[in-house]
Amino acid sequence: MKHALITGGSRGIGAAAARLFARRGWGVAVGFHHGEREARALAQELSVLGVPALAVGADVADAGQVGRMVDNVLENFCQLDILVCSAGISHLGLISQIDEDQWRRLFAVNVDGVHHCCRAVLPHMLERKSGSIVTVSSMWGQVGASCEAAYSATKGAVIAYTKALAKELGPSNIRVNCVAPGVIDTEMNARLSAEDLAALAEETPLGRVGTPEEAAAAITFLASDEASFLTGQVVAPNGGLVI
Repeated sequence: MKHALITGGSRGIGAAAARLFARRGWGVAVGFHHGEREARALAQELSVLGVPALAVGADVADAGQVGRMVDNVLENFCQLDILVCSAGISHLGLISQIDEDQWRRLFAVNVDGVHHCCRAVLPHMLERKSGSIVTVSSMWGQVGASCEAAYSATKGAVIAYTKALAKELGPSNIRVNCVAPGVIDTEMNARLSAEDLAALAEETPLGRVGTPEEAAAAITFLASDEASFLTGQVVAPNGGLVI
């Protein structure tokens, strides 16, 4: 049996990925920061499927908390085959209006958080010479978005980090890939008005926004043995909005 740790697993794309992994028969650790109640409820839901499941809390911006979270997962699962870095926050507004604390927090969660999680799991994966890491970026990390310059910068950094780490870890049989979703119907995008969402759907060649399950399908594919010759790649479930 394989075991996965999914940060940001209590809701949205992370929760959808947790359910898909569990349906494949994999053990799942649902990472959370603020969503403890949702994470524990999801872990209980997954355990009903007959797979090991637990909720583990950490602010991914804090390396010490991340280290303790990974230790907790390894104590419970004994091994960790898959890391999904899905935790993230967003910011919408003109670059002239973002303050220093907001800027730093975006990078602390979205970029430092990915790094902290990868650093924490790597000793275990390197010892076993096996593992799969999937980061979650955004189509705005590929092309940038007006009024989301800071967020776009963090997600572009995630893509660059993924590609570099894939080159570094490939000789150790550890794969590192990235999913860069488009507009997905999640809590993060709930701040958009119905008119804005309709406009984005109209701009999308497939004529709609995506679902968390569609983004999660890309994550589970990249994590699986079916993608055993894929590393350093960016898979973009965005309905054709960015090509």
